Amino acid sequence: MPARKLPRLEPETAFFWTSGADGALRIQRCADCGTYQHPPFPRCARCHGAALSPEVVSGKGRLASYTVNHEPWLPGLPVPFVFGVVELAEQPQLYVFTNVLAPIEAVRVGMPLAVGFERHDDVWLPMFREDPA
Repeated sequence: MPARKLPRLEPETAFFWTSGADGALRIQRCADCGTYQHPPFPRCARCHGAALSPEVVSGKGRLASYTVNHEPWLPGLPVPFVFGVVELAEQPQLYVFTNVLAPIEAVRVGMPLAVGFERHDDVWLPMFREDPA
């Protein structure tokens, strides 16, 4: 498994980084207006409500944009790799920034994606692969 710089498990974001333990992607959602938001914030960006909590989402989306990184940021990190902007299926403009695990020549804007997780101790990094469905 490649070396990765892991996020600190802060109270506001730990649910996102640990939710892959049960295979589910969780995104913060406002109970007042139903809006999803990522990254998590103390108040809803749409209605400014404070009734926010993690909610399981489908883990499906599409590749909105990407870059191919050729810089080995950590020793042992294989290059090149694709870093993508994944728009989740639950809501327009709901983005997760993450690695796309696909051959570089197969990556294209609009490709359907599905989440998987890469475990590093108590952190489960969401990574996306092409969704053949």
